[in-house]
Amino acid sequence: MSWKQPQDLVINPQNGGEHKMSSLFQGATGDWEVVIGLEIHAQVISESKLFSGASTKFGAEPNTQVSFVCAAMPGMLPVINEECVRQAVRTGLAMGCQINLRSVFDRKNYFYADLPQGYQISQFKDPIVGEGMLTVELEDGSTKDIGIERLHLEQDAGKSMHDQHPNMTYVDLNRSGVALMEIVSKPDMRSAEEAGAYFRKIRSLVRYAGTCDGNMDQGSMRADVNVSVRRPGQELGIRTETKNVNSIRYMMMVIESETRRQVDVLEAGGTINQETRLFEVATGTTRTMRSKEEAHDYRYFPDPDLLPLEFTQELVDELAAQMPELADAKKARFIKDLHINAYNAGVLVAEKESADYFETLLSATVEKSGKAVSEVGTLVSNWVTGDLFGALKKLGLGINQSPVSIAHAAELITLQIDGTISGRIAKEVFENMLESGKSPETIVEEKGLRQVSDTGEIEAMIDQILAANADKVEEYRGGKDKLYGFFVGQVMKNTGGKANPQVVNKLLRQKLDG
Repeated sequence: MSWKQPQDLVINPQNGGEHKMSSLFQGATGDWEVVIGLEIHAQVISESKLFSGASTKFGAEPNTQVSFVCAAMPGMLPVINEECVRQAVRTGLAMGCQINLRSVFDRKNYFYADLPQGYQISQFKDPIVGEGMLTVELEDGSTKDIGIERLHLEQDAGKSMHDQHPNMTYVDLNRSGVALMEIVSKPDMRSAEEAGAYFRKIRSLVRYAGTCDGNMDQGSMRADVNVSVRRPGQELGIRTETKNVNSIRYMMMVIESETRRQVDVLEAGGTINQETRLFEVATGTTRTMRSKEEAHDYRYFPDPDLLPLEFTQELVDELAAQMPELADAKKARFIKDLHINAYNAGVLVAEKESADYFETLLSATVEKSGKAVSEVGTLVSNWVTGDLFGALKKLGLGINQSPVSIAHAAELITLQIDGTISGRIAKEVFENMLESGKSPETIVEEKGLRQVSDTGEIEAMIDQILAANADKVEEYRGGKDKLYGFFVGQVMKNTGGKANPQVVNKLLRQKLDG
């Protein structure tokens, strides 16, 4: 069994409308279509929790950031955190969704050790953010529109720790009551690649908007993955939900694993149970956790301690006016104003930190070199996406951990712009900067790497090389154009790679072709 190549497939509008298939899964008895929806839980960036003043700082000692409200002490009433509401609206605006001026908090009733209230305050029928549409870019350059069903606010549960005692489970309530945004997609994704692209898009949007830090390793962003399979054109199949997947790679593995499992079950004559599952990292497969609850199982009803959440269009307009430049707009500006190619622009804006670093370095380079941004944009982007990113990957460091300062990076690029060093020498200097921490100007002077641009010196050297290789000169003039590279190589060899390439090429052409 395997995945087939992309092809077009028109789906019955009653089952999701027309769309272009990304891929089909080839089972033993024919083709299958996978249908995917994601419920992304993004922790709101805020100093305090959704309904109390308890801190949300990560990494505190267990049960040190717990208010009476978090612990569900009798008589303690929730009070809405206005900043969390603003953050939810900002996120909705970033995604281009409908903002609902009236929403309602509900009680979602279930019982677990880390839920002291016996219910979770969430939103059910009336969420704060309604429908929208996101366009994601796939690896082959094509795009896919993926619908957003809703975004609602809810409080997080505590954390059960099963590894602290052989016979007991410990509960940490630090996370209890932390504000979450649950972003629910429509079942519009048809491959693991599409789901990965969608998740990355959401992560990028919340990070640029400053509403969630997107740190999946800290649990501040995770996904519940809904997967079902069907024969192409048929009705939707029974779906499973794999809970709390905390990496994009794992999410894609869940989709692949669940697709294969469900196809195997159906082709063997079995049926798919609607259930909640967990992902086993060690095996790369999912396992049954519990049967999937329906909405009525949670006995939703409006929380009697909280009035409906209402705000004005003026607040929405105010927040919209304050929104920062998002990744798509930044990418378009880089391409248009800085003349950066689309690939580099996409790489730079993929992470907010990378885009911020690039723009800071660009400004420093403009100031250092005296050139316009449009003149140095391509050179700076090539250096960041090539030399810098390559070095950081080898070192296992993030962009904000770069051992080379902005000032030194701008100095290095300026030395290349003004012709002091060549592009090849710049790479050598950069490697030395990483090892020594010295400034590029110091390294150039200490190692004698300054580029030779003296036309008289280079011309004399070219004359010597041509005289010593008269036979090759005749061959070149006789039509062997490829020998031109030989002459360039000889000049660069004799100067230790320090001859100005532009001067070398100009003089060589004059003497060989003149």
